Amino acid sequence: MYDVIIIGAGIIGNFIARELSKYELDILLMDKENDISNGATKANTAIIHAGFDALNGSKMAYFNVRGNPMFDQVCDELGVPFKRIGSLVLAFDDTDLKTLKVLYNRGLKSGVPKMEILNRDQVEKMEPNISHNVQGALYAKTAGIIGPWELAIALGENAIENGVELSLNTEALNIDKTSNGYNVFTNKGKTEGRIVINCAGIYADKLNNMVSHNKFRIIPKKGQYYLMDKTVGNIVNTVIFQCPTEKGKGIVVTPTVHGNLIIGPDSEIIEEKEDTKTDSHRLKFVAKVASKSLPNIPFDKVITTFAGIRAEPETGDFIIGEPDDAPGFINVAGIKSPGLSASPAIAEYVVNMVGEINNGLVKKNNYNPNRKKIIRFNQLSNEEKNELIKIDPRYGKVICRCETITEGEIIDAIHRKAGATTVDGVKRRARPGSGRCQGGFCMPRVMEILAREQGKDIEEIVKDSLDSYILTGKTK
Repeated sequence: MYDVIIIGAGIIGNFIARELSKYELDILLMDKENDISNGATKANTAIIHAGFDALNGSKMAYFNVRGNPMFDQVCDELGVPFKRIGSLVLAFDDTDLKTLKVLYNRGLKSGVPKMEILNRDQVEKMEPNISHNVQGALYAKTAGIIGPWELAIALGENAIENGVELSLNTEALNIDKTSNGYNVFTNKGKTEGRIVINCAGIYADKLNNMVSHNKFRIIPKKGQYYLMDKTVGNIVNTVIFQCPTEKGKGIVVTPTVHGNLIIGPDSEIIEEKEDTKTDSHRLKFVAKVASKSLPNIPFDKVITTFAGIRAEPETGDFIIGEPDDAPGFINVAGIKSPGLSASPAIAEYVVNMVGEINNGLVKKNNYNPNRKKIIRFNQLSNEEKNELIKIDPRYGKVICRCETITEGEIIDAIHRKAGATTVDGVKRRARPGSGRCQGGFCMPRVMEILAREQGKDIEEIVKDSLDSYILTGKTK
């Protein structure tokens, strides 16, 4: 029997797993997907919010404001890219200017530091490409950008290094209460745990409703995005918001932590929880609204479009805690934006809950918060590159020309804890296929390396999920 079973290996599940790995506990982290971070974590705007948007007194506001300053240390320990570039909420008329004051006062009440309302000249000085119709903006200096799937993978890797067990392709089909915990019935058999933590994202309602009469519903909302080439990544210097509406924070224009430009998302309630198709109508809407902020966005520089699904709680706020009739079953559900920003604080809170249920936790003497250093070849000096190649010639073989990713980096990504087993798994860890050609040139080489390093036939290598085959057989 495990002390703790965590269901869901997205950003929240991995943060909790790592935080719990500091203690003497037997922990299982499981997910129905083929890799860590395969849900909302791999398809979002990748922003660490300052915390002024959520309503005062809400869980969203509390955990966002507490979580924001925690990212510097976590990302330093795990070697995850993170930049504090600040954010601007733009005002285009008198109504928007009043909204800025509401957001500013809300942020002050929630404890958000380093905010100010700027006039038009100040905004244009910060952002020369911004629309001339802007009347002012709310500037929040503590906002940042991050690699969300890289963070989730790093958290999972570090948690495993500290004793957490990971089980992928493991779907929770049913959960029963027992006298001393829960039986989790999966497609791989029965697993027992004294405490179960529900981090199942868009399926969190399904798991809760298996064990509790206090039912809730998660509403899947789809948002569509453009990702643009690095040649236009500097069109803005900060995260650019428009004034929020009842549908959310609206269309965002922001640099990514790797130097691209991302634009989106829209907001569409959908029936199918995994409908990640994009469509031209919705994307045209995203482009039109974004052009209000920046009128000269070069949409001919788009390298891909994608959609993500966010878990909208019907309560309007994060759902965190034990149902009255299911002690030891902890819901961490409805973690939509600003869920990424709130994640380290949520993990800290949930671990305290585990401690109360467990009548205390014993800290490990050998916990290591730092993961093995990742070599990013394209960030090294010429001297460092030459020295590295002398030690390991595989770093001298460039596989992805767009991003200058080497064979050595890909092999490292495969052989780490929770290492890559798929083409997209390698992409999320080491970035081949993330550039202008989107894997058009490097994918065959990545597949060859995956097959060789795993001792598989190349036809067994999939793009992402188990059924996302690429090759079906030889033609010659």
